[in-house]
Amino acid sequence: MVSQDNTKLVNFNAEIFRKIGALADEMQLPCYAVGGFVRDSLLQRKCKDIDIMVVGEPIAFAKAAKTKLNGFGFAVFERFRTARLSLKDREMGEIELEFVGARKESYSPESRKPITEVGTLQDDLSRRDFTINALAVSLNQATFGKLTDLFNGRNDLSAQLLRTPLEPESTFSDDPLRMMRAARFASQLNFNLEPEIFVAMQNMHRRIGIVSKERVRDELFKIMASPKPSVGLDILYKTGVLKEILPELTAMAGVEQIDGVGHKDTFYHTLKVVDNISEMSEKFWLRMAALFHDVGKPKTKRFKEGHGWTFHGHDAVGAAMMQRIFRKQKFPLDHLEYVQKLIRLHLRPIPLSGEEITDSAIRRLMFEAGEELDDLMMLCRADVTSKNPQKVEKIMSNFLLVEEKVSQVCEKDLLAKWRPPINGVEIMEMFNLSEGKIVGLLKKSMENAIIDGVIPYDKEAAMRFLNDEFQKINDKN
Repeated sequence: MVSQDNTKLVNFNAEIFRKIGALADEMQLPCYAVGGFVRDSLLQRKCKDIDIMVVGEPIAFAKAAKTKLNGFGFAVFERFRTARLSLKDREMGEIELEFVGARKESYSPESRKPITEVGTLQDDLSRRDFTINALAVSLNQATFGKLTDLFNGRNDLSAQLLRTPLEPESTFSDDPLRMMRAARFASQLNFNLEPEIFVAMQNMHRRIGIVSKERVRDELFKIMASPKPSVGLDILYKTGVLKEILPELTAMAGVEQIDGVGHKDTFYHTLKVVDNISEMSEKFWLRMAALFHDVGKPKTKRFKEGHGWTFHGHDAVGAAMMQRIFRKQKFPLDHLEYVQKLIRLHLRPIPLSGEEITDSAIRRLMFEAGEELDDLMMLCRADVTSKNPQKVEKIMSNFLLVEEKVSQVCEKDLLAKWRPPINGVEIMEMFNLSEGKIVGLLKKSMENAIIDGVIPYDKEAAMRFLNDEFQKINDKN
């Protein structure tokens, strides 16, 4: 809900803003809080990142603010005429201030790096991405709290509408990343796009190619962290932007028919799975695993007469694809193994219910999933998206049987840690071995013995078993 009082905005009576305004008065500079903080204050949303804009020299003002406000983490970016400062405020906690100067910008067609010049307040607000971000609140004492809204951004907040201050083509041509930001704000705020924005994105989607992978990744991540990621992802898909940045996802879209037999649209199924996961968990990389869990389906899709469409092996193919996707998209590689594991195993739990659920089958699943077992089960639950209520009921009933069996085996075998009682390093130390084939054989034999119930889940029992196995290997040699 948008606050209706122009002068009493959320947090704008905090002491920090009065101090900044007093400093601006001393230096005889017009000073404003601008952009996202103003937007979020009007929407009564918390925001710890605050843009402070002065009509004048921002770096000198930022240095003076650092001294006056006892700030820390000070950084200057001379090329962009900006500075960043962290500080702890009694009322707002730890906040980040970014000091910018009012500016106007121009761009060359081949680059998204702006050519900046000193500008007026109007110049600065008109160059911003959306009207809801083209808002400024004065911090100077004489006009403290006065809202400047040149493009009816406040009305757009009330209408939950995304519009650009200038023509959308001009706004997106200047900075193509704004197309990603349109999808992101739609997801984060549950806002609608003005039709002209949607058309402009369709016409200009290829221009996203000049934006760095890192900047595109950051916007994608913000969409994936939003309450309902499908909103932004669907906008990117329908405008063509998604095909430019992640063609592996758009390859899943559409339904092919042969002999009147079609299959589920994998892309829209994926969006539903992502939303399901987002309702269950805020774990970001679990959401990313959901986004890519069926990415191997286009490469494995086959039509078999009498059987219909098959996607055999798409779990393994999808997991193998992730290394290239992570590297190409500049995703942090320390999360690659986690995502690959969930993709590789996402088909495993539910089919277990189609047969007698043995302890050994459950133990094998638990060993392979390791500490990610809970996340895997959550992904499997989210993956049930059929529109047929009877089918959903049957699948979920079977899934509950698997969950119950997992719980029983955990309790019985004390396998809550879901890892072997002796690891590979310990095996090397036990037998003075270097890393190699023998260590792998011993470890696998021990795991299989536990899974099949030959030995209990117990370190001493595992050590005795390994000693016997090592002796057998020596006898053979």
